[in-house]
Amino acid sequence: MEIRKILNNNVVVSNNEADQEIVVMGRGLAFKKKVGEEVDTSKIEKTFVLEKQGTADKLGQLLRDTPAVYLDISSKIMDYAQSLLPYKLDEYLYVALTDHLSFAISRHEQGIELKNQLLWEIRKYYKQEFQVALRALDIIKEETGITLGEDEAASIALHLVNSQLSSDNMASAVQVTEMVNNILNIVKYHFKMELDEDSVNYERFLTHLRFFAVRFVRKEKLEDSVDDFLFDQIRQKYEDAFEATRKVALYLERNYEWLISKDEQVYLTVHIHRVSQRQQIS
Repeated sequence: MEIRKILNNNVVVSNNEADQEIVVMGRGLAFKKKVGEEVDTSKIEKTFVLEKQGTADKLGQLLRDTPAVYLDISSKIMDYAQSLLPYKLDEYLYVALTDHLSFAISRHEQGIELKNQLLWEIRKYYKQEFQVALRALDIIKEETGITLGEDEAASIALHLVNSQLSSDNMASAVQVTEMVNNILNIVKYHFKMELDEDSVNYERFLTHLRFFAVRFVRKEKLEDSVDDFLFDQIRQKYEDAFEATRKVALYLERNYEWLISKDEQVYLTVHIHRVSQRQQIS
């Protein structure tokens, strides 16, 4: 195994037997080494196969700027996540997760706590990812002594959800994008207005639609928990938004043979109502 690039004293880029580009990590792995020399395989602790062009450079930049403890935390979280989740994690998640944790812990140390407005939805829609994220908080505490809250768990869970839609699963990513765009267009056409893409409510709506579409790709159905009284209240209170939801439901039924639940209709109606208001609702 030959050193092709040295990222720092502990990390080098090389190629494996299948001629795939890999990042190899180990304490002192590149100390006093030069490009072209052999890797001391006895020092290898972690190996990442890089299937995406440019991942090595991004990882290298991250490694130069990030304390090693965050790299180790990310590795443990990914190992735990991969043992429980039913899909392959995108390799770039390691880079994104490490960068996110470094920033989150830095914010915490400065006394800056950010609320995740989607905490409730993430906990409800992505139970597996959220449980992994809660364990991630335990790992962070074990390694750093820092306790982060459930808002941060929701953010970590989002990284895991996003990892599904990698180049390894491009057909699903395309389907999700197509569905989200078409639903947005139905809403815009119904209200005959452009949506404020810089608003918080638009961001919430977009994220909800993405969750919505991913559940379809994963063939997950949200069970009804909304009673008829609440359903009727929402339908009457947000009549115009509910009509837009009805059009979305018709589109999904015709194009995907997907009958959405009352829960979905309620959530969509509330989001559509908010995003369609000129005066944003907090």
